[in-house]
Amino acid sequence: MWRLNQVCHKASRPDNPEQLRLKRRTLRQARRDRQLFSKRLLLSEDEEHVAEELNLCSFPLTVHDLSQDVVSLFQKLQKSGPEKIVTLKSMSRALREPSAQTTFIKVENSIHLLVGLLTGSNTECRLLAARCLHELSHSPHYAVSSACLPATPYLLTYLSGQSTKFTELCLYTLGNLCPQEDVVKEKLLSQGIVPALAKCLETQIHNLALVEAVGFTLAQLLQGTKAAETIAPIVLSSSLPLNLLSVLNPDPQFGLAPVIECAWCLHYLICSVGDCSALLSHGALSKCSSLLVSLGGIVAEGKKEEGLELLIWPLLRCVGNLLPFCPVEQLSTQEIDVHLMAALCALLNVYLKKQPTLAREAAWVLNNLTAHSPDFCSALLTQNLVPGLIQLLPFSQGINTMILRVLANIAHKNKDFCDQLVCLGLLSALSATLKMAETEMVALSLDVLYILIQSNSRIAEEFVKQGGLLMIEALQYNREEELRRRAMYLLEHKLQSYSH
Repeated sequence: MWRLNQVCHKASRPDNPEQLRLKRRTLRQARRDRQLFSKRLLLSEDEEHVAEELNLCSFPLTVHDLSQDVVSLFQKLQKSGPEKIVTLKSMSRALREPSAQTTFIKVENSIHLLVGLLTGSNTECRLLAARCLHELSHSPHYAVSSACLPATPYLLTYLSGQSTKFTELCLYTLGNLCPQEDVVKEKLLSQGIVPALAKCLETQIHNLALVEAVGFTLAQLLQGTKAAETIAPIVLSSSLPLNLLSVLNPDPQFGLAPVIECAWCLHYLICSVGDCSALLSHGALSKCSSLLVSLGGIVAEGKKEEGLELLIWPLLRCVGNLLPFCPVEQLSTQEIDVHLMAALCALLNVYLKKQPTLAREAAWVLNNLTAHSPDFCSALLTQNLVPGLIQLLPFSQGINTMILRVLANIAHKNKDFCDQLVCLGLLSALSATLKMAETEMVALSLDVLYILIQSNSRIAEEFVKQGGLLMIEALQYNREEELRRRAMYLLEHKLQSYSH
């Protein structure tokens, strides 16, 4: 009845470990508000030691000095010798700066030199060459990403390697390159990035560090205007969806990061495909809703777990966007845990003040659940959750309008539901919402009032006893034509016998 359209909102490893949590939270918040491509920079284990050797911390280089330094380091790399490892470490550190990155790609055969080292027999040189490419992939300049294309076939090949550290570095480098230009993404697609990611996730499903890296890279790949046409169908036909769903089980030893990444991947995939029947057949709706029930229980018990809301966000969107594709007859307790209603209400109450936008997302899922399912409308009543929803009607920021839509869905399904809603105090709540300044809230209140009165004429009498008639009469003079029209209809067709 009152169903919203799909929502498609759109992730970087900080520059030092101390900033990891803060920066992740900031980026996640940004990507849930708007589409946001982000990059991650992995730190090498000996980075601080290298920085001390180069005196970069104590004596910062100017742009001119840095450019000269990059050219000098490149010339040293062209020569063989035992100092090559030290030179590569210095180069990777220098390439942290954007000006050095642009200087480097302008040097003739610079990328080809790195590719040669990347594919050579020296293991340490391969790792350091990959780190140089990783630094380049973090560049804000589009030209740098395009310049790195000669290395991408080898980065993809190494995803099936034995070294976790090396594979992780290749994954984040590919993830950083994905969003820069369509030509880069198209090239990666033609080189087989989706099968490579699928194989990597399948073989490394128990290595949660690599699972997180695969999730990040896939999320980067699935964002963009052409994802629905070119990328999502390939991903959907691979083993990725099943394996992404299998990860939706947080590991207490490792944390939430891999699960969060995979949940965002599923969200982007759901928003990119026109038909979610394949995902539904894989149990995506059941899996996501069951995890939300668990998280709702944790939140309701008052347990504090860092970053929990970062997982709740994509799960809410997965469930909310899958519901329109699910046949009404499948919306049963077999497909969705009926306790999801209580979990959503718990999320609503806990995040109402500290994160109202998250609370609104929970209310949106409630709306989609009740829009076509009498069973879930009944569940809200039988679990005594409606009084708590009615108490939320004074809150703004879109929460009250969404809650009122949920109550309208319940009233619309069954006349008996209308009587129960009145007994729970909905009429007096409507008397308050009809006085609000928000036009949408008043319009919805009139709609709900109409449904209630239509179900039982005694409700009209009760509404008048509570002084509601004066409010409806006052709305005849409202400046909004639509509100005047609805108020006049109620007065002429439902409340005429009570008017003065």
